Amino acid sequence: MNNTNSILIVEDEESIRTGLIDVFVYHGFEVDFAADGAEGLNKALTGKFDLIILDVMLPSMNGFDICKAIREEDKSQAIIMLTAKTADEDIIHGLSLGADDYVAKPFSVAQLVLRVQAVLRRSSNQPVDLEHIQLDKERTIDLQNLVVKSQEDEISFTRREIQVISYLHQNKQRPVSREELLTKVWGYKPDMAIETRTVDIHIAKIRKKIEVNPKAPEFLQTVRGAGYKLFCLDSKDS
Repeated sequence: MNNTNSILIVEDEESIRTGLIDVFVYHGFEVDFAADGAEGLNKALTGKFDLIILDVMLPSMNGFDICKAIREEDKSQAIIMLTAKTADEDIIHGLSLGADDYVAKPFSVAQLVLRVQAVLRRSSNQPVDLEHIQLDKERTIDLQNLVVKSQEDEISFTRREIQVISYLHQNKQRPVSREELLTKVWGYKPDMAIETRTVDIHIAKIRKKIEVNPKAPEFLQTVRGAGYKLFCLDSKDS
């Protein structure tokens, strides 16, 4: 059986693309690539890649539209986006569309390889034990279908958001630190010196979906100096 992970690199800058191909082939990955957004989407939708490295700025179709189109077809596809170093709005937008993580340009190739390995480690087999979490009397989080339901409407979550909620619920008796979430949900090893705001951004995104006032959260609270804690009625069986 072939256990080699396959990666699609969607990057229009030839020097970056060629360098990434060489690096990941060296590390034992099967690698395909696209230099154009439309071509990248067509390849991505084949479903044959374990992970997609997706640049934001591309000819014919940008990385955000590609990420959104992938998520509409496959909520579990692992995606890492390449963003500009100072473009916070790009980072937030990419994660909001369902990217698992981001790497800001210019980036360390070694760091990118570690992040790819971490995302694959957590994406390959991360079952959600519960089916539902009862947030309050009116709303239920459906962990299997990635939505929060009420009588009035239904709000979609990304797979990573659900993984964060599920882990916080499993440990709801205590605060969970940012570092623990990076290790247990994103798959980063405890000794990895990772500079990323992905946890903070995901927490903010979740609050916007479940809180009446995200600036004064009732359900997903910050415990100063300790981490994040989820408050809800409890889980329920389906």
